[in-house]
Amino acid sequence: MDKVRRIFIIVLFFILAGMLAYGFYCKANIDEALGHKFIGLSIAGGFFILMPTFIYHRWKDRKVADYMLTDDAFKRMKEFNNSKDKKH
Repeated sequence: MDKVRRIFIIVLFFILAGMLAYGFYCKANIDEALGHKFIGLSIAGGFFILMPTFIYHRWKDRKVADYMLTDDAFKRMKEFNNSKDKKH
């Protein structure tokens, strides 16, 4: 499933990048309104579909508590910094 999700993210990225490039091409050469639509759809797709899918893919199976600043985490950081100071 992870491989399918990874391939989906990569394919979606290239589709949205192509839409963005085509939007700028349309805006400059064909029809400005159509170009704005392609640019807007590609940005919205990246924001509402690609980014949440990518974030879910990267954060799956991780503990959020490891990244939170708690009192215990501050104590461990202080101990780590103090041990570095003693070595020098």
